[in-house]
Amino acid sequence: MTASSTFLQRRQLLQSAGAFGLLASIGQQAWAQQPQFETARIVTGFAAGGTSDTTCRRVAKALQGEWAKSVVVENKTGAGGQIAVQTVKGLAADGSNILQTPTSILTIYPHIYKRLPYDPQADLTPVTLACVFDFGFAVGPAVPASVKTVPEFLQWAKANPAGANFGSPAAGSTPHFIGALLGKSAGVDLKHAAYRGTQPAMLDLLGGNISAVSGPIGDITQHLASGKVRILGTSGTKRNRFAPDVPTFGEQGLQAATHSEWFAFFLPAKASPDVVSRLNAAMKTALAQKDVIEGLAGFGLEAMASTPAELADLIKRDTAKWAPIVKQVGFTAEG
Repeated sequence: MTASSTFLQRRQLLQSAGAFGLLASIGQQAWAQQPQFETARIVTGFAAGGTSDTTCRRVAKALQGEWAKSVVVENKTGAGGQIAVQTVKGLAADGSNILQTPTSILTIYPHIYKRLPYDPQADLTPVTLACVFDFGFAVGPAVPASVKTVPEFLQWAKANPAGANFGSPAAGSTPHFIGALLGKSAGVDLKHAAYRGTQPAMLDLLGGNISAVSGPIGDITQHLASGKVRILGTSGTKRNRFAPDVPTFGEQGLQAATHSEWFAFFLPAKASPDVVSRLNAAMKTALAQKDVIEGLAGFGLEAMASTPAELADLIKRDTAKWAPIVKQVGFTAEG
């Protein structure tokens, strides 16, 4: 999300957070009397232990016993999250099959892949936002301790081409483009390594196999206790509350890398308006629960719901926003 974005600003949505309890109560009355599913699934395209998986498991626990007797999480990793989308689009649209995905898979991928195994607009039905988060750019043991800022890392990378690299959770993801934009800002060719989620990238960072990682802030902060990882910058318009001592990219003169991301929930395309409405209410109930809010906060995520229409509008706006950025970076992928 750029600083100039006027849609779904955090302040506006957070101001509405106080209404979550009332909305959740109303929503629960609306759908609690409906027949429950025996089993419902939430599908994510990323590995267990990361922020996407954590979001799914927190919400699944909150939905269990209400939306369905059992709510399971399935990690369909691969192809940068595409496999999860492809999996869900072909499943029954009765509300028992739910996709959770970063919106970048729907808004950036159409610009970088000539062919996708799904149509973001035609194959999915928006339900609600789940949370918003910033990204961090972190370095590990392969980078000297004297490097404390992003500009200093870029200077070091220019002088040490063998170490001029970074990992991200997927090729074509928002953190991939953030890393690329940082490199371009200093004329440094940062080699990119794509992983199946941020956690595998962090393991390579900790092992000194790569120099840096660009990923969700919560995927990075959980490794700070090791003493081997340090965050050089964050991607929000203001300092991240989960890493308040770390300056933003903008503070370091790298405004082009200022972007936030959303996780959101979707159903297959043929879901009825009634099913969408009831699941939206159920999700709002789940996202309003204190343990869900606090659980997500532990991973650097701010719980945030929306209407289906707001989510659909966000997808359209972000798709248009990323077109010139993708062109600037010059990245394409075979699809």
